Amino acid sequence: MRILLDTHVALWAFAGSKRIDPVRETILSETNEIFISAASWWELAIKIGLGKLDADLKELRWAAKESGFGELFVTGGHAESLLRLPPIHKDPFDRLLVAQAIAEPMRIITADDKLEAYSELVWKIK
Repeated sequence: MRILLDTHVALWAFAGSKRIDPVRETILSETNEIFISAASWWELAIKIGLGKLDADLKELRWAAKESGFGELFVTGGHAESLLRLPPIHKDPFDRLLVAQAIAEPMRIITADDKLEAYSELVWKIK
């Protein structure tokens, strides 16, 4: 299975947080391909730059690579998919991640309640 991690889920995975316990086996399974979107790196860079997150983006990207996570680039096809989304959620990064998941297709793991309404591809951590 191909899986896209929402930005906060990726951070929890790097930190070894118990919040990912319900999906830890799925993320660690060698039968699944795990991805982090370039949009997530952009979101984190903005938060780090604004002082809202104390993290080293280079180290996070290295940890993702070392964990075997792929990087999902943003394409024009993803932007077209974004245009078809109803205005359920206002966060542009979350909307782009959902659009990517739909366009690829792949599952997206999140803890965001609002994203479930977009697609059956959204896998909400309970």
